[in-house]
Formats: sequence, structure tokens, C-alpha cells
Amino acid sequence: MNYEDLMLRVIKKANQFKYTTKPNPVVGAIIFKANKVISEGYHEIYGGNHAEINAIEEAQKYQGKKFQDFSELTLLCTLEPCSHIGKTGSCAEFIVQAGFKNIIIGAVDPNPKVSGRGIEILRNNKINVEVGVCEDLVEKQNKFFFYKHKNNKPYITVKIASSLDGKSHYNNNEKIFITTESSRNDVQLIRAKYDAILTGGNTLRNDNPQMNARVDFSVNQAKKILLTQKPFDKNLNFFKNASVDVFEITNLIDIINSYQKSEICSILVESGPRLVNSFLKEGIVDELIIYTSKKELGKEGISWFDKDNAVESYGFKLESTCKINTDTKEIFIKDE
Repeated sequence: MNYEDLMLRVIKKANQFKYTTKPNPVVGAIIFKANKVISEGYHEIYGGNHAEINAIEEAQKYQGKKFQDFSELTLLCTLEPCSHIGKTGSCAEFIVQAGFKNIIIGAVDPNPKVSGRGIEILRNNKINVEVGVCEDLVEKQNKFFFYKHKNNKPYITVKIASSLDGKSHYNNNEKIFITTESSRNDVQLIRAKYDAILTGGNTLRNDNPQMNARVDFSVNQAKKILLTQKPFDKNLNFFKNASVDVFEITNLIDIINSYQKSEICSILVESGPRLVNSFLKEGIVDELIIYTSKKELGKEGISWFDKDNAVESYGFKLESTCKINTDTKEIFIKDE
């Protein structure tokens, strides 16, 4: 069978589980014999079986019917089978015990706990291993996971809502909606993608936000991160049904570095101008999402940036732009 076609098939089908496996990567696996697919499996839920295990357990139902022994079969998986024992056992060892002789892998796992070790286990047990089928697509599908392990820091995105004249809010801290409901609904989809959402104490006290993903599908809600040196009320919406890390220190580099060994691969920053600019000035932001409305706040409004070309001066380039109702959504990526 065509390996690329099979890889594209499992990459596409694995994507349906991207909201329930995070912060783990999405992974798909397929088992076949000659030109016949025997089974498929996917990593569906964080903490649950990995894709290879689900595919093997499904294939076992057909042993003695569609095949006699696993040595007759080929296993294709999007990501290198894990070698370590975490919430589940070692997939590489499980594959060896099943009796496979041929394995096709999309991409090597960038996690240092695994990277190359799973493949080594397979090859040391006389299994033929081919690596690199649709590798770029596997990495793109698991953008945050690969970024975290290649750069030793979570992928950081800043999201802001701006008036047409570049303002965040009124100087009396009155709570207002700058953008349309359509844009605010789009923000819910963005929140659903991230492993953690970070805000500051002023935003917490002034707006009492929930900052969870209010969507109509299953999602692992993000961990929440609060940066504040002032007292706060733990009964506020931000803390309801949420796991929250609170930092009283002001060194953003130290805060972000504290997540190097955690499972958190991505952080969405939603806060006011002061904290947003602090993140940008530190040079640790990878992506900037700006929703701009047609409203103007005038001289009573607080500006997001001191300069008109601030985004470009921070080293970002425009990646995409689109209209959402009467608002404009722009995505800027750090220009490496």
C-alpha cells in the first residue's frame, strides 16, 4: 500500500482528538497486510491508551481470521512510539511483544525522554523501521509539542482586542466589549487550542473574566496562570473549576522557564497593555493575534502600544488577515 496515502489518512483522522489529548500530541496508527487495512487506532484522551496500543488491540479481534500472526503485518504511526513508562506503558515494548517485523513512522518524537529511543528498541529487536513519511505534516499538526521540545520553552501567543484607534479600554477601567460577538466566539476556539491561559491581577480584578473555552465540543480546559503581587479573591470566575498557578514574582523569563519540564507546551496570554508589552519587550512571544473593531475609544482610551509600528518593531510579520463580521483579525508571527 502507498505509505503516504495511509499516513495522510491517519493524520487527518487523528486531528479530531486534538482538543482531548492536549497537552499530549495527537497520534494516529494503522495496521495493514498487503493491500488490506486490518485496524486503526488513535490517541483519543489525555492519559488514555496511545494510538499504537488501540490499533493493536483492535487488530487482535481479527487474529486467526484476517491474519495469523502479527509478523505478517505492518504498523504505520504518525509519531515515534514512546519508549518510557508514564501514564501508559512503553508502546515500543508493546509493539515488540506483539511480534511486528515492519514499522513505518512519520516523525521522530522531539521529547528528549523518547527521541530516538523508541526506534532504537524496535531496531534492536530486529524490526525493520522506516522513518520520515509526511514528517513535515506530523510536525505541523503538533506545532506546540514540537516547538516546546525543540526550544525548551512553551509556545507563547498574545491575544488582544483593539479599538480602531489602537485602544484597549477606558482609563476609568470601565468594562466594555470592543469587538463583536462573532470575534468573541472565535476567541473561544483559540482558547481551546492552548494548554494554559495567562493573565494579570489587574485584568482579574477589573473584568472578573472566566477565561475558559466555552465551546460546544469536548475539550481539556487549559491550566490557568495568574501573575499578581496584590491580594485577590479566590471566588472570582477565573478560579472556578480550574487548576491555577499563581506567581508573585515579576521576572517573566523565570516564570516561563518554570514550565520547561512540565507538560505545558503552549500558553495564551490575555491581559492588559502593561503585561502584554512586558512579554513583548522580553522577546519571548512567538505569535500575536489582534482583533480590531470599528469602534474608537478616543482620548479617554488607554493605548495598547506607544508607537504606531510597535508590532513590526517587536519583530513580527503579518501571517494572515481576515474579516470577522465588522472586525479584522490579524495573526503576526515572530520573524526569525
